[in-house]
Amino acid sequence: MAENYTGKNVDSFIIIGFDHLPNQKLLGFLILITYILIVLGNGINLCIILTDRHLHKPMYILICNLAVVDIMFSSTCSTTMISVLLAEIKTVSYYSCISRMFFYHVGDFTICLALTLMAIDRLIAIRLPLRYHSIVTNSRTLLFIFLTWLIAIALMIVLTVVVDNVPYCQPVIRYVFCDYPSMIRAACVNPELYFFLPAMINLWWFCVLFPFVMCTYAVLAYSVTKLSNNSSKKQMVNTCLSHLIVLLSFYLPKLVSNLLTRIGVVLTLTERNAILIIASLIPPLINPTVYCTRTKEIRKRIADIFLDKKVVPNLLKISNVFLINPFNQKT
Repeated sequence: MAENYTGKNVDSFIIIGFDHLPNQKLLGFLILITYILIVLGNGINLCIILTDRHLHKPMYILICNLAVVDIMFSSTCSTTMISVLLAEIKTVSYYSCISRMFFYHVGDFTICLALTLMAIDRLIAIRLPLRYHSIVTNSRTLLFIFLTWLIAIALMIVLTVVVDNVPYCQPVIRYVFCDYPSMIRAACVNPELYFFLPAMINLWWFCVLFPFVMCTYAVLAYSVTKLSNNSSKKQMVNTCLSHLIVLLSFYLPKLVSNLLTRIGVVLTLTERNAILIIASLIPPLINPTVYCTRTKEIRKRIADIFLDKKVVPNLLKISNVFLINPFNQKT
C-alpha cells in the first residue's frame, strides 16, 4: 500500500519523465545549448534596447518585456531538465518545485498577454498612424505591462494555493519538470476536478485572445494592401510578419496538444513531454531571433556594435587634424 503524504510534509519530488529515454545525455546537451541561446539572444535584445535611448519607445518596451518573460519562462523549466539529464539530480525539493511551477505559469500567462499587447500596438500604428504617439505612450505601455504581470501573478497565486493544499500519495512527477498538471497528477485526488480553472484559462486563450489577435492581423493585412508607398508597405509587412511568427510559435504547440486531446487522440507520456518541451523552449528561442533579424533598428544597432563602424571615421578625423596642423596650434 502506498504511503500517504500531505502537501505540507512532502520534502521533495522525484522527476521520472526522462527515465524511459535511451539518449538522455544527448537530449540534456541539446536543451542546454537551446537554453544558452535563449539567454544570449534575449539578453542581447535587452542590452541593446536598454542602452540605446533612441529605442525607448512603446514597441521596443514591449519587446523588452517579452525578453524578460522569455528568460524567466525558459529558466524555470530548463534548469530542472538540465539538472535531471546532465547532472542526474532527479530530486527537487517541494518548495523549489512549487516555486518553479509558479514562475513557469506566470511566464506562460504573461507571454500570452504580451503578444496581445504587441498586436494591439501594431494595429494602432497602422490604422491610426497620426494619432499613434498620442494614444500609445511609454507610460501607458508600462502601465499595461504591469497589469499583465498583475493578472498572471493573481491567477497563479490561486493555482499555487490549490497545489499547496492537495494531499500527495507518492512524491513522484511523471513529467519532465514542475508545472501545474504534473503536480496535480502526482496528488491523491481526481485530477479532472482540479483542471476546471486551467481549462477556463485555456478557453479564454484559444476562444477569445487568439481569435482576437488573429483578427487584428487580418485587419493589418487588409490595411497594408491599401498602402500606396511600396517602401512603407514592405516595412509594415516585415513588422507584422515578425509578430505573426512569434505568435504562431507560441500558440501552435498548445493548439496541437489541445486539439488532439479534444478529438480523442490519446497521447503517450513521451509525446506529451515532447510537446511540453517544444512549447517551453521554441518560442523563447524564436522571439529574439525574429526581432534581431526582422527589426531594422535592432539589426542596425547589432551591426554597429560588432562592425564598430564609428571607430574608423573617428580615427581618420583625428589623423586628418594632426596632418593639417601637427602641432595643434591655433591659426
